[in-house]
Amino acid sequence: MTPGAVGDLDVEKLFAARLLAARARPYLATALFALHVVESRRVPTMAVDRHWRCYVSPVFVGRAPVEELAAVWVHEVSHLLRDHHGRSDRVAAERELTGPGERLRMNIAADFEINDDAFGDGLARPGDAVEPKAFGLPEGELMEDYLRRFRLGPYTQELVWLDCGSGADGLEREWELGPDGANGLSPQERDAVRFRVAEGINARPGNTPRGWRRWAEEAFHPPQPWRELLGAAVRSAASGPGAGEDYVYGRPSRRSACLPGVVLPSLRRRPPRVSVVIDTSGSVSDAELGSALLEVAAIVRAVGGRRDLVRVLSCDAAAQVVGPLCRAEGICLVGGGGTDLRTGFAAALRARPRPDVVVVLTDGQTPWPDERPPCRTVVGLFRGRDLSGSWDEDDPDHVPDVPPEWARVVVIG
Repeated sequence: MTPGAVGDLDVEKLFAARLLAARARPYLATALFALHVVESRRVPTMAVDRHWRCYVSPVFVGRAPVEELAAVWVHEVSHLLRDHHGRSDRVAAERELTGPGERLRMNIAADFEINDDAFGDGLARPGDAVEPKAFGLPEGELMEDYLRRFRLGPYTQELVWLDCGSGADGLEREWELGPDGANGLSPQERDAVRFRVAEGINARPGNTPRGWRRWAEEAFHPPQPWRELLGAAVRSAASGPGAGEDYVYGRPSRRSACLPGVVLPSLRRRPPRVSVVIDTSGSVSDAELGSALLEVAAIVRAVGGRRDLVRVLSCDAAAQVVGPLCRAEGICLVGGGGTDLRTGFAAALRARPRPDVVVVLTDGQTPWPDERPPCRTVVGLFRGRDLSGSWDEDDPDHVPDVPPEWARVVVIG
């Protein structure tokens, strides 16, 4: 059969299931109807590629009830909307994960992220859906978090059949049509679909699961590219003797080939330690604090999901250390008084080990340290704050201090 043709596939049943999925999850309708169906006997159930084609097994469609097919429609399009393929590629590069086994683990972790709140409210739970609680893992985590919590082993042997396509783990399959195949969406079209879905979720957030609300907020207000912004800090952290580096046996050194029977560790560079100082003074709005929390989540992703490397401090006129960082939504910010971020800088630099970079998220209404801190500094100014003018909520003639020249300044929100 010619690739892309629809022959033995029960199209009427498949499309009836898609309509049921759109009725159960109306905010996903734009994405569901953007998928182009390709019949394939090489996929176990349904799968998607990164170009928004949906590969469907005619045998699976024939035996599955319409209600289950509707749930699978939602599951597969969720991989694409949440950019699991791009995120898997980035994780694979950062953590040096290679091979089909690691990609299967990414597929499972991505399923955990989706399935913990995907079903119910009009969507039946498929009998073979993998959920984190079945593995003793907490719900509400991201794919990157789950990857750190489990390995392939006896408990995952029954999942070797799982294959949601390159749209789930980034690894292109032989049976996919590839970037030059017909009926794929362009990058601009994919972004337009994501925006429409995020727009629908933000319009009626009360009817949407928490995971989708979090996704929609980031889609509307994409965080800064912290991986690039922290790049200089990464290089700086590894420039000193032994700083930012450590020996590990997870990836043997290439010199081991010269010494038969001896395994030498390789030298790996660690991500930078980051202290985030969030301005919680009275002049900062709730919306700006929400943007700050999105940036914290993005910073954690930029350091490879290592929450232990990110320290958060809330600061108005005094600095207070936030508790252990679990996830951005759980950060409790305190403050509401005047502003003096110099105390935040001092508290961040007193930490041991000392941070490689300090990130300050503020509206700019604060005095700044007189001297350059002994580490990289990034200042994130909330959007709409114009430091060239004269403004103050209590004194309109007051001219605030502008961020110092030694800080990298970016706009947030």
